[in-house]
Amino acid sequence: MIIGASSFASTLEELIVEVESVELYVPKMGLYEGRELQHDRVEAIKDVLSTSGGVTSVHAPYYADVQTYPKPLCVDMANMTGSDFKLMEESIEMGAYFQSNVIVVHPGLVGNDRKGHFENMVENLKRLSGFAEDHGLVLGLENKEGTAPGNLCCEADELVQAVEEVGSDNLGITFDVGHANLTAGGDSAQVRAFMEIVREWVVHVHVHDNLGVWTEEYDGDIHMAPGTGTVDISVIGELGYGGIHNLEVFSIEDVISGKERLLAL
Repeated sequence: MIIGASSFASTLEELIVEVESVELYVPKMGLYEGRELQHDRVEAIKDVLSTSGGVTSVHAPYYADVQTYPKPLCVDMANMTGSDFKLMEESIEMGAYFQSNVIVVHPGLVGNDRKGHFENMVENLKRLSGFAEDHGLVLGLENKEGTAPGNLCCEADELVQAVEEVGSDNLGITFDVGHANLTAGGDSAQVRAFMEIVREWVVHVHVHDNLGVWTEEYDGDIHMAPGTGTVDISVIGELGYGGIHNLEVFSIEDVISGKERLLAL
């Protein structure tokens, strides 16, 4: 198991001391002015990472209707334009530049035509998987939380269906145990069942906690430190995945306590 943390938890300088991997969370790293990538800022990140022997992953832009998310970087995987593809391809290119292992991508929105939007998402993922293949990278399609049913791929079966229909060795699954917990209503047995369904395709793991129920704050997706909510973290140990497990938490203190939890598995 490689223990990492999202860049939204702290500064890169702090994170590379505490964990073996950093997930570069593109939407909140200040890398863009509008939709224009600022290459000097990418170089500044490269300089910091060069002092560490750790590995990286990249979290690409996605759709979020919250004030804390930069609107110009919203991308709906089920409804993409040319500039959306440019944003996603830049994340893949950055992944290659940073020698990342995985590029995390979100599924699209259900909209008013679930079947049609699912099919659009699959076609878009085929294109992006081909681009990832050209750059020697793998995409990890992340399961979303069932408390926000406007998203596709909250359920394990639909997530696996998307990956199977794309049919690329360059697309797997980012298993987000916190999102699975919300989909399962905090029922650890259902989270285990979810994990078993996706296990074969897992290429990346997100670890954080919540209360397993909808709340007004982020539909319950509140990214608490492992062990402070209802997520049964032993599911991660049972998964037995040897790659990157990124702690998606909001402080360096939560990174440190979360690392201790994972090491104890």
